[in-house]
Amino acid sequence: MDNKFSIHKPGWVGEFQKFIMRGNVIDMAVGIIIGAAFTAIVSSLVKDVMTPCIGLLTGGIDFSNIFITLKGPVLPTLAEATKAGAVTINVGVFLNALIQFLIVAFAVFWLVKLVSSLYKKQEEVAEPTISEKLLTEIRDLLERKP
Repeated sequence: MDNKFSIHKPGWVGEFQKFIMRGNVIDMAVGIIIGAAFTAIVSSLVKDVMTPCIGLLTGGIDFSNIFITLKGPVLPTLAEATKAGAVTINVGVFLNALIQFLIVAFAVFWLVKLVSSLYKKQEEVAEPTISEKLLTEIRDLLERKP
């Protein structure tokens, strides 16, 4: 008695496996993971380094507490206003997001610039291929021929 169970795999499963194993999908996944780590670094840079420096330059203004109360009690901090149920326009939170975006864009600009310069240096240092060496030898031999 032969008890073989056959599980039928839908056709799309094989297509999905091929799609996932493509190089560009793997590269994209690595990029997303590195991007998430990079975002954490930049968030810390903004929150822990840049915002205190900007606050110091602006006389200690805490951007997160710049808000306009539209309805409800007018309170000194956004946390208190939110807790009291006030309707607010959070200008400071937006400014923080804008500053963070500009810093991320600036950091990505310099990262791309650095990586591009590394690729240029690798291209300059690259040795000629075997075909290029052989063609150079043939050219030199032809030039020496009377």
